[in-house]
Amino acid sequence: MSFHVVIGYGPAGAATARLLAEQGHTVKVFTRSGAAGRTPEPGVEHVALDASDARRLTGAADGAAAIHGCAAPPYHRWAADWPPLAASLCAAAEATGAVLVMLGNLYGYGPVSVPMTEDLPLAATGPKGRLRAGLWEQARTLHEQGRIKAVEVRASDFFGPGVTDGGHLAARVVPPLLRGKPVSALGDPDAPHSWTYLPDVARALVEVAGEERAWGRAWHIPTAPPRSVREMVERLTAQAGGRPVAVRRIPGPALALAGLFSPLLRELKEIRYQFEHPFEVDASAYEASFAVRATPLDEQLKETVDWWTARQAR
Repeated sequence: MSFHVVIGYGPAGAATARLLAEQGHTVKVFTRSGAAGRTPEPGVEHVALDASDARRLTGAADGAAAIHGCAAPPYHRWAADWPPLAASLCAAAEATGAVLVMLGNLYGYGPVSVPMTEDLPLAATGPKGRLRAGLWEQARTLHEQGRIKAVEVRASDFFGPGVTDGGHLAARVVPPLLRGKPVSALGDPDAPHSWTYLPDVARALVEVAGEERAWGRAWHIPTAPPRSVREMVERLTAQAGGRPVAVRRIPGPALALAGLFSPLLRELKEIRYQFEHPFEVDASAYEASFAVRATPLDEQLKETVDWWTARQAR
């Protein structure tokens, strides 16, 4: 077993740290808050550390087999926070020899009209998409120069146990439908959309860290076939044993007005195209090379509903 570093303890970081610990690895999670307010977990050590401080991160990650980059600055802080954080992760990977495993998304492709594969050009025109594409290009260049070992796994919008904020099938959707209330959709509620299940994100991050043949390129995380927001709401409601609920599109003017008061909603304007048209990910390249497969959808739905039901009962 080996020593792994996890940067960030949002849903993806937490799931990855727990999976690594379950496999018997030594795990340290680096966040600014450290262990403050956290329930102790077997095999997971929380350390207070600003991961954008390359010197401190390098010292703390000495001896690590892999550095899992799971941190995600708030949307409105991307331009300011991502570049120094990414540079620090690359510096630590170079100094320690650890594999840099980056959790990415699909923003870098920009609007496309076909299912997304890893060989599509990173042709985003919006600032967030260009930024995410640039972060991977920076790491890939260093990898090709032989300075670091790097790999990126890309997820679509993820959902599942532990996903509460930011996910379009999270706090804004699941709690209302469990109460029999209408659900609001950001774009066209009938447009096919890929949803990546959170435990599959963690499993892919852990798998590629130990597969040298995965390094040096990006991979799409195995994801169930695309389904619209309306279909996902219907299936989640059925899983919960509830009555059908209305799924309503948020009108553009209402979204613009809400954006005046919510930095998150204001920043979502750039990626609204992902919910107006089919947004489908193709993970066949990953599936042809590695073991992780998308969890069966019925299992995804059951675990998600069970988690939210237990959360609301506390």
